[in-house]
Amino acid sequence: MRIFKGFLMVLMVVCLLVAPAMAADTIKVGAILAVTGPASFLGAPEANTLKMLVEEINSKGGVKGKKIELIIKDSGANPGKAISFAKQLIEEERVFAIIGPSTSGETLKIKNICEKGKTICISCAAAEKIVNPVAKYVFKTPQKDSFAARKIFMQMQKMGIKKIGVVVGNTGFGKAGKAQLEKIAPEYGIDIVISEVYDKKATDLTALVTKLKSRGVEAVVNWSIVPAQAIIAKNMRQIGFNVPLFQSHGFGNIKYVKAAGAAAEGIIFPAGRLLVAESLPDSDPQKPVLIKYKRDYESR
Repeated sequence: MRIFKGFLMVLMVVCLLVAPAMAADTIKVGAILAVTGPASFLGAPEANTLKMLVEEINSKGGVKGKKIELIIKDSGANPGKAISFAKQLIEEERVFAIIGPSTSGETLKIKNICEKGKTICISCAAAEKIVNPVAKYVFKTPQKDSFAARKIFMQMQKMGIKKIGVVVGNTGFGKAGKAQLEKIAPEYGIDIVISEVYDKKATDLTALVTKLKSRGVEAVVNWSIVPAQAIIAKNMRQIGFNVPLFQSHGFGNIKYVKAAGAAAEGIIFPAGRLLVAESLPDSDPQKPVLIKYKRDYESR
């Protein structure tokens, strides 16, 4: 899902670029992505996708005869760097739009900068706070936290689950997800009996999953990104805590599944259709678009 975001973002930017008259020979588009660092599993494919699509657009003559000049800044998922790069792209490079950042925490830090600079920001991150309250120049491509939470609770209803535990990483994404889960759970008759925040840098969460087990929960929701997604799954299996584990929509990356190994078996999470593109019915209008993107990306 994260990889395909780049495709969607470029299309959105191109649509926005068609109307205005541009004085320069090129259209500058900036990108703040975690190409390296702890969130590189997000940022690296996003950057590669942007490069691929800009090359494709430029090879066809660009936008209204103007080539796109892509300027990628590697934030390493560091909010401080994201702030610095946002200011640089807006004030010095005078980009038309910024794609990214890769994470919610970074995006929330540059939201007001983009608003003040009247520069479009199309984030790759999911936290609902990115677009709520609405900001004139700030958008995002992933599903809303509330949408993902509702999908999780709908599945729990089908499974007869009523008593759950919630654990989240101490990130902007994690805290935003926690708020939505706690707000929406009562609508589905689900009782959150324990809700905990853990250090995103933790390497062992056995104590936390043991605490969850002691509370007799019927399922666990973990709202985070790596490495905690895999650690939670492994630690639950290690102590024989075999209730259903639900992950957030941030789990929609094959690298997460591989990181969890055998413990990934049975994990339930909401995700976009890219992960199952080949299995979609031929009548699905997204299928040919998704398969083409996947083949183009993997062939590079």
